[in-house]
Amino acid sequence: MTHLQTQPRSMMQSTYKPLTGQKAIVTGANSGIGRGVAVALARAGAEVVVNWRDGEDRTRETLEEITAEGGRAIAIRADVSREEDVQRLFQETCARFGTVDILVNNAGLQRDAKFEDLTLEQWNTVIGVNLTGQFLCAREAIREFKRRGVVQSVSRAAGKIIHMSSVHEVIPWAGHVNYAASKGGVMMLMKSLAQEVAPARIRVNSISPGAIRTPINTAAWGTPEAYESLMRLVPYKRIGEPDDIARAAVWLASDDSDYVTGTSLYVDGGMTLYPEFASGG
Repeated sequence: MTHLQTQPRSMMQSTYKPLTGQKAIVTGANSGIGRGVAVALARAGAEVVVNWRDGEDRTRETLEEITAEGGRAIAIRADVSREEDVQRLFQETCARFGTVDILVNNAGLQRDAKFEDLTLEQWNTVIGVNLTGQFLCAREAIREFKRRGVVQSVSRAAGKIIHMSSVHEVIPWAGHVNYAASKGGVMMLMKSLAQEVAPARIRVNSISPGAIRTPINTAAWGTPEAYESLMRLVPYKRIGEPDDIARAAVWLASDDSDYVTGTSLYVDGGMTLYPEFASGG
């Protein structure tokens, strides 16, 4: 399956639709945070491209969830670490939707190992998807945003890019050096790009999640003991849900945040407050 489409069956639940008339691509959108963001953008009125690489069944479920609420979405399979795939992703999106207004650079993965055991393949795989993939997608988005320019009836900005980063863009993470390095790179990619394209009325920001309940990190929250241990790192004392990230993404994609660019928005329950220092130091 390289291309799926849904048709709306009912009205979306929310009456406030700040993204009406806008077209969005969400990479890695068939599970976890990506799925939550794709559904939320559709609920806010956007037409959404659900990008995926693996998991055809999960992709269908994501489309069905959007459809059930009256949204419109299509699925396009592409590996974001491959330049030709990314170019095709944007070409097919523009052919179907006419343009792109919002890119959520969400696709990411982990290949964890102690540093001395980390292979070049593990390093390259993580950097290729988490950092190079965000570069490739952002480059195609910027080209389309500049080609089209601002359409005032749609948005005050010519385009919006939301990079999905992590608290580990600033918190070191032993045993996950490739992942942390990729997210530190995403932070500077976002800030440097935001600085460069702001005069073109293009906004670029990041969301940096903390501990979020997704399939990729079940081991960190799947048992009472694991959850209790995790909460020592989270001052707010609950795990985040994909919807916590999704609501932030809708805000950053909308004109409600029109004066926000070059910002990392930490949605982490206070994890970046270094909670171990609350009773020490």
